[in-house]
Amino acid sequence: IEAAKASDEPAFEKLHQRAFGPGRFARTAYRIREQANAAESLTFVARVGSLLVGSVQLTPVRLGEARAFMLGPLTVEPAFEQRGIGAALLRRCEQAARAMRSDAIFLVGDEPYYSRHGYKRVPMGRVRLPGPVDPGRLLVLPLTGTGASLSGPLVAAR
Repeated sequence: IEAAKASDEPAFEKLHQRAFGPGRFARTAYRIREQANAAESLTFVARVGSLLVGSVQLTPVRLGEARAFMLGPLTVEPAFEQRGIGAALLRRCEQAARAMRSDAIFLVGDEPYYSRHGYKRVPMGRVRLPGPVDPGRLLVLPLTGTGASLSGPLVAAR
C-alpha cells in the first residue's frame, strides 16, 4: 500500500470505471470530491508486484469547524478480492486521517463490510450531504471524542 502517483491515475480510473460504471459520477460522494481541493485529497493504491490492484481516496470535508474526510471509492480488482487488500487500504486511510488530526472519516457504503473495520451508521438526520444518500449507507469512523457526535451539513473543504 502506497501513496498514488500521478502516473497511477489512468490505472485507478479504469479500475473505478470497471467497478462502478459511468453512473458513478452522479453519486453524492463524487459531487463532494469534485468540489474539494484535489491537492489536499489523499489517494492510496495497492500493488501486487507492479500491478495496481486496488485504490482508495480520502477527500477533506468539514462539518462546521470539525475536520473530517470522505472515503471512497474503495476499489479492488475482482481477481484480488478476499485477500485483505480492501482492509489494508482502509487501515492506511485511518492512519493518514489520524496523522492529520481528523475527527472522523465518513463514507457511503455497505454497513456489513465496513462495520468490521469500525464504521458505524450515522444516526438518521444527523449529517446532511449535498445530494441524495440512502441514510442506511452513511457511515462514520470516529477518530476523536467529538467524531462520534458530529452533526450538520457535510461540505467539501476548500
